[in-house]
Amino acid sequence: MTSRLHFVKGGARSLIQDAGFRGGRGIGVPASGVLDRDALYALNLLLGNAAGAAAIEVALVPPRLEAREAPLRLALGPGLMGQVEGENARPIEAWTAFTLQPGETLALSLDPGCPVALIGLGGSPDLARALGSHATLPRAGLGGFGRTLRDGDEIALDAAPAEAPDLRFAAPPAPETGPIRAVPGPQAEWFTPEAMARFFDSDYRVGAETDRMGMRLEGPVLAHSERGADIISDGIAPGAIQVPGSGQPIVLLADAQTTGGYPKIATVIGADLSRLARLAPGDLLRFQAVTVEEAEEAARARRAALDRMAQDIVAAGAGRIDRRALWSANLVSGAVDALCPDHFPHHPEPKEHP
Repeated sequence: MTSRLHFVKGGARSLIQDAGFRGGRGIGVPASGVLDRDALYALNLLLGNAAGAAAIEVALVPPRLEAREAPLRLALGPGLMGQVEGENARPIEAWTAFTLQPGETLALSLDPGCPVALIGLGGSPDLARALGSHATLPRAGLGGFGRTLRDGDEIALDAAPAEAPDLRFAAPPAPETGPIRAVPGPQAEWFTPEAMARFFDSDYRVGAETDRMGMRLEGPVLAHSERGADIISDGIAPGAIQVPGSGQPIVLLADAQTTGGYPKIATVIGADLSRLARLAPGDLLRFQAVTVEEAEEAARARRAALDRMAQDIVAAGAGRIDRRALWSANLVSGAVDALCPDHFPHHPEPKEHP
């Protein structure tokens, strides 16, 4: 049986995304895919999907969703909170997989400090693939709808068991802190030694001109060496940090172009790329230089941590205090006052009841 996920409201920038296009960079197709790859991996573990299965990436104003025809399975990533409206009205927390029954709607809110978030999908959407992927690149019209999702759009999904329980991680991923790790170069010689030192020893602020292509940073100006601010265009990968003639860094993200002619002072390691997705304009960040070997070890450690977390999935609410139940209960029922004669009639010196 097939269920249909109906978009009552499409939201400000809702996109079908997965792990991204593969094999298209040689013909100029960006990697694309979700900005927060760690969240995608974790949500798919929670839903029992393949690691790179599609999700809905939302930004600014999340969509309003409705299940039609049959139950469907969803999961909320970090920064999202939901309210199921219908016969079984209930709140849904982040890092929770749940079933939306036919006719129920899901109202979502996005943490103001979280620029983008993910809604995991139970199963694979019945949408056209491009380069073997469900990723969407709106400026090229590639993937799925080839655009942001709109009011009235629908996605067909495999129906979920009607009685599937709500699930969560016993220990959801904790927000990471500390510097963003980056490998210097590959064009380190295009910068003065002072500029290299300044880059790794300064705070930068996320600028307002930030989107899925890149994150403009505001901070100390980085001086180029006598080689200048241009190179012969070469390959670019998400995480590359270009520095144009202005001296202000630009961190390239999922939808970045495949080649570029500005020198790259460093490249953010894969283990920290998802952290960039959680930074909003005005946030501060600092970079830390690491080696390629340290970057590879960090990637292995991050994946191992996510896999360990997935080994402990519990029923939503397990191990938590039900505050509503406590508030509605008579917590002092059956209490006795040993100094009150009617409570303790054989007390040798009964005192007057207050």
